[in-house]
Amino acid sequence: MLECLIVGAGGAVGAILRHLVGMVPLTPENGFPVKTFLINVIGSFIIGLVAALTAKYTLNPRLVLFLKVGICGGFTTFSSFALETDQLLAKGAATTAAPYVLLSIICGILAVFAAQKLVT
Repeated sequence: MLECLIVGAGGAVGAILRHLVGMVPLTPENGFPVKTFLINVIGSFIIGLVAALTAKYTLNPRLVLFLKVGICGGFTTFSSFALETDQLLAKGAATTAAPYVLLSIICGILAVFAAQKLVT
């Protein structure tokens, strides 16, 4: 039960941070969802960093749960990514959707890799 509260608290922090990033006035003319893209890359970096630190050091499992499942789960927006991709495709913006999907996946994976290399 305590673990659920820890995840919930982290999720609240992540959701608030995600909302704050969403308030940043940044809207490219081509409609590329840059804020969601940045959130996914930052979240990928943070989860990679936490995973690497956990592998290198003995961290409290509840702290790891708070950070990985709670904060990263509440902050990252892969479901928004999927919806925005669908919306771009539905309005015929495949030339925006394709780089958005590719860059999100590639940069997210590279962010995890970079965070792990930073620690090791």
